[in-house]
Amino acid sequence: MSAPDLDFDQVYRESPLVPWVIGEPQPLLVELESAGEIRGDVLDVGCGPGDNAVFLASRGYHVTGVDGSPTAIERARAKVADLDLEFEVADVTKLEGFEDRFDTVVDSALYHCLDDDEQRAYVAALHRACRGGATVHVFCQAEQVAGLPGPRVISEQNLRDTFAGGWRITRLRRADYTTVMTRDMLVRMTEQSLDEVRFDDSGRFLMPAWQLTAVRA
Repeated sequence: MSAPDLDFDQVYRESPLVPWVIGEPQPLLVELESAGEIRGDVLDVGCGPGDNAVFLASRGYHVTGVDGSPTAIERARAKVADLDLEFEVADVTKLEGFEDRFDTVVDSALYHCLDDDEQRAYVAALHRACRGGATVHVFCQAEQVAGLPGPRVISEQNLRDTFAGGWRITRLRRADYTTVMTRDMLVRMTEQSLDEVRFDDSGRFLMPAWQLTAVRA
């Protein structure tokens, strides 16, 4: 089953382990924040249970997290405490009610969950939701390894085409996206060799990813 076919609310309700939920902020995002690449009002789009949004709010940003899964948003809201943070259920291909609000957008493994038409609608919705000069950061799957199941693979050309109108791409490079999956988990999922699969120091599978940064015209 491909990512566009998944019922993500069912995944959050029923799955004991969700590959992209690592119980902490995505390391790629932590690097961006440390480098000063997050600013102003932030949209965490496809926020899931809110770990990235909570991290950014703890660093002093006003953060809005949106997701299509009511279950994920319910979990995220339980983490708000006294942070400058809000969570909403929203259709990411429309983002109605969020026009001209954000200076930074973080997409941590959402883009590759959409089909081609949804991606175009989503990027257009981001353009409406962003202020002029806003920055969008996208992390998405670049390669399938060892025959493992997962989201759709995104090509460099796909990203360049989808962000061609109204955006200026300032970064498009390969990166490692941290998942919760371990070697033992992957062994049970594939009969292929894992010799070329990368893991972090904690033994977590590093998904081959694209890291895109684009500025709204």
